[in-house]
Amino acid sequence: MRGTGRGAASGVLIKSAEALETVHEVNTIVLDKTGTITQGEPGVTDVLYSKSAGEALLVKTAASLEKYSEHPLAQAIVKYAEQKNVQLAPVTGFAQQAGRGIKGVMEGKGCFGGNRRMLEEAGLYDDNVKMLEEKLAAEGKTPLFFARDGVLLGIIALADRVKPTSRAAIEEMKRMGLEVVMLTGDNARTAQAIQKEVGADRVVAEVLPQDKETEIRRLQQQGKKVAMVGDGINDAPALARADVGIAIGAGTDIAIESADLVLMKNDLLDVAGAVQLGHAVIRNIKQNLFWALFYNAICIPVAAGVFYPWLGIRLSPMLGALAMSFSSVFVVTNALRLRFFNPVYAADTGADMPGAAAHECRVEAVDILNTNKKERVDTMKKVLDIEGMMCQHCVAHVNKALSGIEGVEAVEVSLENKNAAVTLAADVSDEMLVKAVVDAGYEVKGVKTL
Repeated sequence: MRGTGRGAASGVLIKSAEALETVHEVNTIVLDKTGTITQGEPGVTDVLYSKSAGEALLVKTAASLEKYSEHPLAQAIVKYAEQKNVQLAPVTGFAQQAGRGIKGVMEGKGCFGGNRRMLEEAGLYDDNVKMLEEKLAAEGKTPLFFARDGVLLGIIALADRVKPTSRAAIEEMKRMGLEVVMLTGDNARTAQAIQKEVGADRVVAEVLPQDKETEIRRLQQQGKKVAMVGDGINDAPALARADVGIAIGAGTDIAIESADLVLMKNDLLDVAGAVQLGHAVIRNIKQNLFWALFYNAICIPVAAGVFYPWLGIRLSPMLGALAMSFSSVFVVTNALRLRFFNPVYAADTGADMPGAAAHECRVEAVDILNTNKKERVDTMKKVLDIEGMMCQHCVAHVNKALSGIEGVEAVEVSLENKNAAVTLAADVSDEMLVKAVVDAGYEVKGVKTL
């Protein structure tokens, strides 16, 4: 009770004594990126529009679609459009595709916005677009692509500021011997840029919402004690799966409900503080157990008169009661020492770290090869049923193996459906596709031509 009380005084709400006991055994900390490592308030940093479409049409299309989404990136785009006084248009048939983006019909034209996967499926991802995407991602920005009627309008890039104490908190966790893993739905280049900025040991990028819990389970299967830190609805299954779930106080209700600990100050340093508190509580319990066993092992035989026949030592009932009370007083007093517990941080935890500057937006016309989808050469699509894929790393291996085949235009690997959809711009045999997957270490159950 003293430990949970001290945690509450420090801004860490501990829901059960079991959670406090488990947290001291944790050796791996998994951090969601958005809202946990970062501020959770992304802003538009780049608007790169095609010369044929123009900035106004790009922003109008993007904001009109994103108005119907609750994603933080969507809200940032709508806010940008409002600042530019852009008049939004109604959208019908709005739909969200998890891990890809959104689509709908605006002014009678089919429109979509999303990540590279969605652009590849539409056949609009070329070398020029790839170069722009990689440049933005290397700067730690998240590029979103928007198209209308089969034509790419441009790219809107967004970035979220890292919290001032995130790097210091991660350094402190590493100093304590904890492995720090960052989970994010961003592409690999953007994720690596953030990882480098905050100093995480490892990053798992392009994680779909439903895959976060899978990643936690995978770490646990490796024998690790895992604490998950998150704040969103998508984090709730992972928070529940982890040995210790830690929610950000400013997060969603379902995330807080699924967690064992809640950080009221939204500061990652409190994660390190909670682990230190867990160690202090367990150390205090062991001290009290040792004292109680040692003290009683000596005093009970004396009080029972065991040594009286040989040494003449005995205790009156009054002194025996006093001695027993002294033992209880010692245990309680030792436990109360936790009132003076304060986490000790070796790293500089000052709030004057980079990341507090306002977002600056670059608006620029760029050369994007806008090719109408109807004018593209005919392509063939094949679907391979694959066994053996267990995680996003497996998905990446299969994607890389198939993408390396000449004539393959696009690859979409689904962990949920256990298949890979391959778009071909040339004649590629089933045998070549199967061989590439088998060489990567997986089994192909069948190939279908669509």
